[in-house]
Amino acid sequence: MEREAFERLVDEAMESLPPKFKKLIHNLAVIVEDFATDETRRTVGASAQNEILGLYHGVPYQHRGPFYGNYPPDVIVIYQKPIERICSTEEEIRDQVQATVIHEVGHYFGFSDRELREIERESRPRKRPRFPRKES
Repeated sequence: MEREAFERLVDEAMESLPPKFKKLIHNLAVIVEDFATDETRRTVGASAQNEILGLYHGVPYQHRGPFYGNYPPDVIVIYQKPIERICSTEEEIRDQVQATVIHEVGHYFGFSDRELREIERESRPRKRPRFPRKES
């Protein structure tokens, strides 16, 4: 996918956030890069380039006090190539970008990876088990 089209997906994901969250987001830059750097991978303990889909850098919202100011912007980086490698279609890419942006925005608001995984697990549509039909 062309970088410009991928960046549009990221912009759409940010725009689709609920208004009550969007109004609380300030001083945040969202950028797209191909892969995480070797230094970033070492810092987060990832062994392969494709393991990191996104990353949040900054001071989580919940840790900001009345004197928070004059800080450089927090940054969310969305890594294009790993997302493309785990997706088969453009629709899957769109869905994965959406999920990754939401995950990283969750970090902006102070949620841990563990908490976010639990929220993501609970919010997935549950598939109803299919039982064989009884023949009459």
